[in-house]
Amino acid sequence: MSAVLDDMDSRPGSTTSLLRTVIGLYLRDAGGWMSAKDIVNLMEALGTSGTVTRTALGRLRKKDVVLQEARDGVAGFTLTEGAATMLARGDRRIYNPRSMSESDPWCLISFSIPETEREKRHQLRRRLHWIGCGTVAAGLWICPDSLRVEVEEILADLELRAMATIFVTETPLVVGSLRDVASKWWDLDAVAGLHKDFIREHGSGSDQGPDSQVHTGGVVEPSPDAFSTYVQCIDRWRIIPYLDPGLPAAFLPADWPGAEGTALFSRIVATYAEPSAQFVRNTLLATAGAAVS
Repeated sequence: MSAVLDDMDSRPGSTTSLLRTVIGLYLRDAGGWMSAKDIVNLMEALGTSGTVTRTALGRLRKKDVVLQEARDGVAGFTLTEGAATMLARGDRRIYNPRSMSESDPWCLISFSIPETEREKRHQLRRRLHWIGCGTVAAGLWICPDSLRVEVEEILADLELRAMATIFVTETPLVVGSLRDVASKWWDLDAVAGLHKDFIREHGSGSDQGPDSQVHTGGVVEPSPDAFSTYVQCIDRWRIIPYLDPGLPAAFLPADWPGAEGTALFSRIVATYAEPSAQFVRNTLLATAGAAVS
């Protein structure tokens, strides 16, 4: 899981991040394996050269995201077991953004880890942050109870379960407003910034926004443009559902952009997911046809 988290640090829009997104979206649908040539061809549709793509593939191999595997003498790549599990979890996050109601329970994670386990303590905090937990105090974290299974997985993976206690509770009783404490427990400004960046880059207000590519009648044809639009959308969006805990309205600023960002994402998926997937299928068929001929 640490390799997966390292990959989450890849800057959206970078070659490594875009390649990881392409692999996450389409390698499983291709039967769990894709030739190196197909991967290069798809990345070329995103404006990335074959040389740069192969370098990025090397990075993902080092991060244990993909394994190099030849089939019928053709060089290609498959997912590692850990990456496959991570992508399945990511699918649930990406396509089903969290939205906590006022009555939903909370999960509190209390831990005391000795200095001899300092590195594990650092990893625990880092990984709790990456799944959307907030920091009440150095050894007390909070998240929606819907994340408790992931918290348990992290504690077990780091062999720290015996050093932690998990509480399930109703809305915490605080001094001051819930909005004030939420802004201290989570970096909501940073999360809001991610939503605003996504809206600015992929909204219809931009000349490059997705609406500008929808043909008359609302139909988008399978094309490199459709593929590029969808992959870049997912690449920019995919970290947001991890860092945004989906807090209830009482915890959020009045001008919170989350609902607008989520609605935009859903619209892009509805419009571009299938044309992009068909473009990938056409690309793979073309490669297979060329090999036969």
